Amino acid sequence: MTTLDEKYMQRTFLLARKGVGRVNPNPLVGAVIVKNDTVIGEGYHRYFGGPHAEIEALEAAAEPVEGATVYVNLEPCAHHGKTPPCAERIIREKVARVVVAMRDPNPEVSGRGIRMLREAGIEVAEGVLEEDASDLNRVFVKYITTGLPYVVLKGAMTLDGKIASRVGDSRWVSGEKARSVVHELRNEYRAIMVGVNTIIADDPSLTARRSHSEGRNPVRIITDSGARIPMDAHVVNEVEEAATIVAHTAKASEEKLKVLREGGVKTIESSGKTGQVSLKKLMKILGEQGIDGVLLEGGGILNFSALEEEIVDEVFMFIAPKLVGGEHAKTPVEGKGVDLMSDAFKVEQLKSMMIGEDIMIRGKISY
Repeated sequence: MTTLDEKYMQRTFLLARKGVGRVNPNPLVGAVIVKNDTVIGEGYHRYFGGPHAEIEALEAAAEPVEGATVYVNLEPCAHHGKTPPCAERIIREKVARVVVAMRDPNPEVSGRGIRMLREAGIEVAEGVLEEDASDLNRVFVKYITTGLPYVVLKGAMTLDGKIASRVGDSRWVSGEKARSVVHELRNEYRAIMVGVNTIIADDPSLTARRSHSEGRNPVRIITDSGARIPMDAHVVNEVEEAATIVAHTAKASEEKLKVLREGGVKTIESSGKTGQVSLKKLMKILGEQGIDGVLLEGGGILNFSALEEEIVDEVFMFIAPKLVGGEHAKTPVEGKGVDLMSDAFKVEQLKSMMIGEDIMIRGKISY
């Protein structure tokens, strides 16, 4: 049975998700204020640099919050950042109780807000739906603790495991509703990454087409060892709409790179030992540039390289109720592959759901 604390905490999750695509690299946070079994105020972190959820809820309260309970999915901050400490404001408002789903994963501040509240005589309950809270902010948790982006490998395939027919036709593998979800993912993650062969073959824009104007387009990252990207590609000529980064190796033509940069494309050298782009090194550089999450929409070769270099955290696979066959038709993960089943990349914590006519399977990669 769901307790009252869990009921109100679930509401903070719903509120928090309203900030998807606009608060990165900050966490998703929602807050609910309850007094005499009645919700008197709600709020969420709306955009990066804006008021925190607790402040939004306090400002929106329909009556004085003295003696009330504040529910928040992440520990109230106790340090000065872009905004004043939320814990101090909660103390000044004479709140009686604070219920927290999870502590701030940032090791430099974890526990400070809770300690400040308790020292002020406020009752604090921790760990309510903690696992759900951690999953909600899985991108933030990894980024704040490692400095590396959270990487999601997204794929769409037929029931017999094909991403295109034997002649290369891939429009459309999945249905309209599944494609809509993909655009929501593009809004959610700070960057999207594909290989240059995808650009050459399909010339995609890699933007987030959404039903409303909120959110943003992802930074477009193209892995392109030799800087072969066509100068007339959408991702090169539409940098005003969304930023583009070409990740290359030392073998790329400096003249071509100069032309790309003059056109507004950013370039990053990330040479690997094999002569290809080092994805692990690239993730470190992207993290240093403030990119906290990457949606990988590569082809089979790039996908295998990402798994081999152990940069993938999670998989989202859309499976369409179609059979196309073809001995040489492409599959979501190709490359050299593994030799033994015991060496296969394991996917755990599986969750599945219907998206229109397609099945979406989501799971965490275990290395």
